[in-house]
Amino acid sequence: MGDGTIRRKRRSLPVAQAPLYVLSFHQRDELAMLAAEDGWQVIAARRAVGAEQRFASSGAAVAVVDARGALGDGVGATGALGAVAAEQGAALLVLVAPSDLGALPRFFEAGATHFLCSPFGRTEFLQALRFAGRYAERLAGSWGAATARTLGWRFDPSNGKVHLTAELSRLLAFEEAVSTRTLLRQLPQDERAAVVSRLRGLTAARRRAVFAHDLPGLGRFVQHVQLDPQSGRVEAIAEPLGTVPDAGELLRDAMVGISDIGGARRWLGRELEEGRRTDLQVMLVSLNRFEMVNTSYGRRAGDALLRAALGRIDLVARQETPHGAFLARTAGSEYLIALHATAAQVADLARSVAAALARPFVAGDSIIVLGSRIGVAMAQQDDTASTLLRRASEALAEARDADGVTMRVAGTIPDLPLDRLAADLRQAIGGGEIQVLFQPQVTIATRAITGVEALARWSHPEFGTIGAEALFAAAQRADIEVPLSDHIQRIVLEQAAAWPRLLAGLRLSLNLTAGDIARPGFADLFLDRVDASGFPRNRLTLEITESGLIDDLGVAAGLLNTLRQAGCRVAIDDFGTGYSSLAYLKSLPLDYLKIDKKLAQDIGGTARDRVVVRGVIEMARSLGLAVIAEGVETDEQLDLLAKEGCQLFQGFLCAGPLAVAELVELMGE
Repeated sequence: MGDGTIRRKRRSLPVAQAPLYVLSFHQRDELAMLAAEDGWQVIAARRAVGAEQRFASSGAAVAVVDARGALGDGVGATGALGAVAAEQGAALLVLVAPSDLGALPRFFEAGATHFLCSPFGRTEFLQALRFAGRYAERLAGSWGAATARTLGWRFDPSNGKVHLTAELSRLLAFEEAVSTRTLLRQLPQDERAAVVSRLRGLTAARRRAVFAHDLPGLGRFVQHVQLDPQSGRVEAIAEPLGTVPDAGELLRDAMVGISDIGGARRWLGRELEEGRRTDLQVMLVSLNRFEMVNTSYGRRAGDALLRAALGRIDLVARQETPHGAFLARTAGSEYLIALHATAAQVADLARSVAAALARPFVAGDSIIVLGSRIGVAMAQQDDTASTLLRRASEALAEARDADGVTMRVAGTIPDLPLDRLAADLRQAIGGGEIQVLFQPQVTIATRAITGVEALARWSHPEFGTIGAEALFAAAQRADIEVPLSDHIQRIVLEQAAAWPRLLAGLRLSLNLTAGDIARPGFADLFLDRVDASGFPRNRLTLEITESGLIDDLGVAAGLLNTLRQAGCRVAIDDFGTGYSSLAYLKSLPLDYLKIDKKLAQDIGGTARDRVVVRGVIEMARSLGLAVIAEGVETDEQLDLLAKEGCQLFQGFLCAGPLAVAELVELMGE
């Protein structure tokens, strides 16, 4: 298999006769056929979407993640399946390429139990599956002792009774031995048939099952079930999603307890079917930089942080929703809040949630600053649960794409009233509503934060946080672009000049507008402003966009050359989005080229996408320019950019735009 392919032969090993889950991004069919010929009951997938749920429901004691040629996706999938494998007592085998052996610690932290490195043959692969299966069998041997944990139950076929642990008995207010009918009646009626089906599906070949269900008043639970084929006894551990209240706290103000995406869809569906769509709002909350936590501190720290974040969201929802709210963890580091409220109430709740998640978290001995992004959608007349959730997801994606914007409301961003904003802007400048955040720029080779980009934001009292694009559109409507740019430059330089010692070595990137470039005498005016602030010229990078240079390249080149000779550095921003990019590289005195985030994020797409990015980087390097990639969000994107020669990046993989205090905490890590 040195050429990356698997050569099939006639089966010679004994039949395994057990479920096997296989996730392979490039060789799914070959691996599945090879395992099936050896007798495994294969459940195979080519995409990571839904992998966690499919593995959990498969009953497989062994899962395979083929990360060859897809390192970033492989690590991510291992992290998703690792939690399920740990909960089910299953083995997780990863297949890696020789060039990725250095990433094995990442796979280990993500939850892998075994690995196999290419090149390998049929025999090596099948034996690796057998070793993984033996590991899972040994884990299963100790499963019976697990029923002594806090929430557990055991079904004994000899008397037809379900025996509860003392803690589960207390929580449900039941005797420690009850009938199956009594226990099933505690489940929502629409979930009973599915639970019974999963339990009846337990066989000697499929001895494990994992499924989730609601317990009204208590929240959402995951059941980890194990069958003893000889005695027919079934034992289970019930794990809560969220915090299980004590017996004296069973009545909650919230409508329901913590749930998952399936429970959220059912709850929203019932609200919409019952005609309660008026003022029904869905809020999706996503943690920033969470991938960094698992990579740097391990999965245990990541799980603890997710629970802490959930606790903060739950507390805020309880405090600020007098009529209750539905809370769910939908996927990974993403949460859902659904409630009946006005737009203003939801905006207040979003600000409170964002503030709660902006406070530092503790991971071991380290302090971690994450922050969040929020997407909101209000139910419309023809909405189903799926369409409502999709619009909230689109709003969340817009919030992630817009640097520094914490919340986006579905369908409202294009309709921001520019005339109203233009009228409010003059007062906002004088009233201190214009703020500055700083997004870190990271050297890829060392992972050290070496600079920041200053980003302006408008904290509007009615419309919430407004990003730079809408801010300058309002300034253009009000014909105050120059005063706004002057104001932003002053506050950026004043704040940077007052940075504490921990930030003293960082470069500062400041955006210049088309209006700045066209102003007569701007170079002298700007340099005087820099010197008056006390910030050193040699740590200042001036960023210009393609759209700000189209009118007169000669004027722009003269201005930038003057600023560059004065000690500043120059970067062209959003490269790849305009139509005169090559002319800019030829005509302007530049030090850095910043690849537009859409271009950088596409590097994980097709081979054609990678060729385009590679060409841009090679061209920049041949001109002696350093390359900065914007909008980097995943380890896969960063790995691919690094392989193509990109030197720096900024994006949510490190951090979103931060206030000075948050930046200091991040640097302190």
